[in-house]
Amino acid sequence: MAMNHATQDYLLPCGRDVEQVWERLDEVDAGRADAHELDCPHCRATRESLRVLRGLTGELAADDAEPSPDLVGRIMSAVRAEVRRRDLVPLASPEPGEVQVSDQAVAAVLRFAADSVDGVRARHCRVRRSGEDTDALAVDVELSLAIAHDFDGGSLDVVRERVTAAAGARVGIRLTRLDLVVEDLYDA
Repeated sequence: MAMNHATQDYLLPCGRDVEQVWERLDEVDAGRADAHELDCPHCRATRESLRVLRGLTGELAADDAEPSPDLVGRIMSAVRAEVRRRDLVPLASPEPGEVQVSDQAVAAVLRFAADSVDGVRARHCRVRRSGEDTDALAVDVELSLAIAHDFDGGSLDVVRERVTAAAGARVGIRLTRLDLVVEDLYDA
């Protein structure tokens, strides 16, 4: 019986099929090899590889290790993150049709822009289509920040400028509203 249809009819340089070497592996190990199997370097090398593969497969099959206790939680977090990626922001395009990008991708660009200001660490960024504007490329953003304890409050204007510039230049959207929320302080 063939072990894998993808490898069926895969010929070794000597002309033997890998499937044939696999099927005869136990026979050769039992001392019932033909003259070709005893002398051919290609068949010998393939048999050794197949023995290693069979041994490792047996080890994996015998392994009864339990998954980590937080495995289900990590999987569900990934599933929830994937579900949230359905919120798409339309982008301008010179080509016909609509181009959209996930709101998470837009948020990542905006957080990076905020992080470029000394003494600022972007935390959470929420991007949603603007309800006030009929322009499809207009969005409202709420950006949570942690700032250094010696941060100059006037530098929030720099954060606002960089985030607004990144939205237009890097993403191609217009911010109709940018709420900066300072939610934490940290030691620089």
